Amino acid sequence: MMGDMASEETRTVKSTTARPDANAGHSAADPEAAAAVPGPRAWAVRLVVVGIVLSALNLRPAITSLGALLEEVRDGLGMSGSVAGLLTSVPPLCFAVFGVTAPRLARRFGAGAVVCAGMVAITTGLLVRPYTGSTAGFLAASALALMGIAVSNVLMPVIVKRWFPDRVGSMTGLYSMALALGTSAAAAVTVPVTEALGGSWQSGLTVWAVLAAAAVLPWIPLVRDRGPASSEPTAGRDTARSVHTRVEGAGPVRHVHARVEPPALRITRSRTAWALAVFFGLQATAAYITMGWMAQIFRDAGVPAGTAGLLLAVTMVMGVPLAFVIPRLASRLPHQGPIVVALGVCGLAGYAGLYLAPAAGAWAWAVLLGVSNCAFPLALTMVGMRARTGAGVAQLSAFAQSTGYLISIPGPLLVGVLYQHSGGWGLPIALMIGLMIPQMAVGVLAGRDRTVEDEAAR
Repeated sequence: MMGDMASEETRTVKSTTARPDANAGHSAADPEAAAAVPGPRAWAVRLVVVGIVLSALNLRPAITSLGALLEEVRDGLGMSGSVAGLLTSVPPLCFAVFGVTAPRLARRFGAGAVVCAGMVAITTGLLVRPYTGSTAGFLAASALALMGIAVSNVLMPVIVKRWFPDRVGSMTGLYSMALALGTSAAAAVTVPVTEALGGSWQSGLTVWAVLAAAAVLPWIPLVRDRGPASSEPTAGRDTARSVHTRVEGAGPVRHVHARVEPPALRITRSRTAWALAVFFGLQATAAYITMGWMAQIFRDAGVPAGTAGLLLAVTMVMGVPLAFVIPRLASRLPHQGPIVVALGVCGLAGYAGLYLAPAAGAWAWAVLLGVSNCAFPLALTMVGMRARTGAGVAQLSAFAQSTGYLISIPGPLLVGVLYQHSGGWGLPIALMIGLMIPQMAVGVLAGRDRTVEDEAAR
């Protein structure tokens, strides 16, 4: 499937870059102008597809592998319930702090180079953190891995928009499907792998560094590549000017055309950007509570550890098919609100089941919460749809994800505190139910058919 998609995307991007550049003032028949706007090479497009898939596979195992072994890690490092809650809040904190730097780093070094560095950071963090011997060291090494995840989180929609401008839905679906697969695989096999390696939780966590190292490889040839010409913004106003420079020496005078980037959007003026940021934050809150605590909820209800990890894997694996279908469906609808509501209803039903009969209906609740967690690929799709240009997508992605992850920080920590002080899961689950209502409301607002460029310009 990836090979066919890569060839299809190659044709799409080549046809896009072959169009005349009206802003530059030259037709595509002009050989000098044509030479200045080269199309992407087929091998580069295929590498980008492979890089997107491998990177997406590595954006959650650092978190869900820890969730499956949280009790063992707590015992090994002597963590309290509140400190464990802090540990489950570290991912959104890192995503908020480091994710906002991704667009600036991408402008300076190129998106491919930044994602490559992000994969290196994930590999290093996963190798180091199990063997630090202290809670502080474990948190620091986790933060390094999460820093790499943060910048890659923000830049994935940008890379999709840049290389596949006419296939945002299908490529976002492929990326989201790979992300869900990596998430579910880490939840499902971490406990069995740990047992196979002698029962050491350190070995069970370290093994995921191998997958991260593999994700570095496809980005290495793309480190110096800034993407095809179709990545340039094409806003309604003129975003390029011809800069005429005389080249000394033999031959005629040659004109070099330099593209001038448009001014940055005042993204905070956009109501859609704010609605999308809050929606992203609330769905991230639900996702990280699920990844960090759901296995423990089942274990406390009497479910064996291996089965609890498998239930978490079922929740995550639901995103594999749905993360491919939902973005494609969303990209065909003028308003994504109905999808938001449907996912929210599944979440409410799953949380109610966890509250009333966590062990008796465990498999059903795992499936329902897995469907609800597909709000993440829907949010990523809306990021690509709510901006017209590559620059707009980069700003919206950074704003929505960084602000959203800031919003999500207190959730997992508060769940840990409520669990420790109440002695049960009633209050934490009630909190999850309460947060689902505003998530549905702001998701409907974010799904309206409009762009942040139009709103920010008013």
